[in-house]
Amino acid sequence: MLQHFTLTFCLLQWIQVCLCSVTTDPEFGVLEGRNLTVPCHYEPQYAGYVKYWCRGRMKEFCTSLARTDEPSPDISTLSKQKVTIYDDPVQLVFSVTMTQLKEEDSGWYMCGVENGGIWSADPHAFTDIKVIHGMSVPHSRLSGEEGGSVSVECLYSEKYRESPKKWCRSGDWSSCLHTDSEGVHSDGSVDIKDDRTGAFTVTYKRLQVRDMGWYWCGAGSQKVAVHLQVLRRATTMMPVTTSSTESVPQPITSTSWNTQSYVLGSALVCASFLLILGFAIFARKKLLKNDPDPRHDAEMKVRFNDYSEEVGETQTSAIVFLNKNSQSSYML
Repeated sequence: MLQHFTLTFCLLQWIQVCLCSVTTDPEFGVLEGRNLTVPCHYEPQYAGYVKYWCRGRMKEFCTSLARTDEPSPDISTLSKQKVTIYDDPVQLVFSVTMTQLKEEDSGWYMCGVENGGIWSADPHAFTDIKVIHGMSVPHSRLSGEEGGSVSVECLYSEKYRESPKKWCRSGDWSSCLHTDSEGVHSDGSVDIKDDRTGAFTVTYKRLQVRDMGWYWCGAGSQKVAVHLQVLRRATTMMPVTTSSTESVPQPITSTSWNTQSYVLGSALVCASFLLILGFAIFARKKLLKNDPDPRHDAEMKVRFNDYSEEVGETQTSAIVFLNKNSQSSYML
């Protein structure tokens, strides 16, 4: 009976571990010479427990590399630490960071929670870390606007740190651009800069539509493909041509306002003068037509009578017929 009870108790503890376990990604790949951070998630009841990180495929033979109950490393020596661990009980996750990984660091690792019980196993999760030679890119597809700039980051392993880096259009070996002994390349359209720590950056300074396509960045015999898409620049609105009856409004300045005021004032004065003059002529004609001046008529009659008398005298004195025989004259 006691044996059945013991077996049942152990099974319950293992069931608890399965239901309330620690989880992480089953595998990670990283280039040699770079850093890696592994997140390990746990259930709320383990928030106050000690967390640890060890190397090995079995818990009993796992070599401890870091624990949360160990003293925090000094700031001056933090950069020299190969492995660091940090617990965040609010987010229910502890993270492990491994720096400057080498190929020999590849293998199985375990993140676990120290339960502390005799009859209970520690909640844990395994992950397989692979440190590889070669290259990778954080983003294999990039896009930029025509006329703008875009940068491509190419990562490489430590083995290719001193190797020349190159950027080529896929299918065209003659298009390859190479870095010099200083790890740089620069021309009118493309800049390449190698930081000599595991990454080089390719920057297009002014994208053209013809730049769109597949490329690959390489180091040594390694290469990785990248697709670059160029978006056409948004068209700008052209000014609308107005008809003769419409005009485009122009900004009013003090100079233009004074000029316009002077011209407008002069036009108003001329128009007023012409209007008054026209009205005066029209009124005079109307007045003369309806009410003629008697003095004017009398004057005209006097001038006419004088003219008539002069004409009569002229006729009387001018038309004379002489008869030599009679020496008499007849007045007509």
